[in-house]
Amino acid sequence: MTISQELQVVLFKPQGSIDLEGGIALSEEMAKTVPQPHQLWVIDLAEVDFMDSSGLVPLVKGLTTARQSGCRLVLCNVKAPVRLILELTQLDSVFEIFNTYDDIVNTVKDNNLVLAS
Repeated sequence: MTISQELQVVLFKPQGSIDLEGGIALSEEMAKTVPQPHQLWVIDLAEVDFMDSSGLVPLVKGLTTARQSGCRLVLCNVKAPVRLILELTQLDSVFEIFNTYDDIVNTVKDNNLVLAS
């Protein structure tokens, strides 16, 4: 798992499977990050090929934490098997899902939002 923080964007890039073990790792990484108001948390799922129901827990927990802290959490690069889980649980309507990381950046720019450091 790699994490990078640039400006007010916090990027989480889990790898492999977000099952029980992968979900715990993602939860731990997200818990290390202290949410600040107006941050944008991005979970880039480009390297995640599988997610089961236990993998939904850290995503929902992260969304709740972000919202309570005034942050925005979005998902990007969601592959078909992961998207199917989100659709079956109707969480695709709860999360903001972008096709690519660049789409997120462009949306932020289009809305004239400033990513301050």
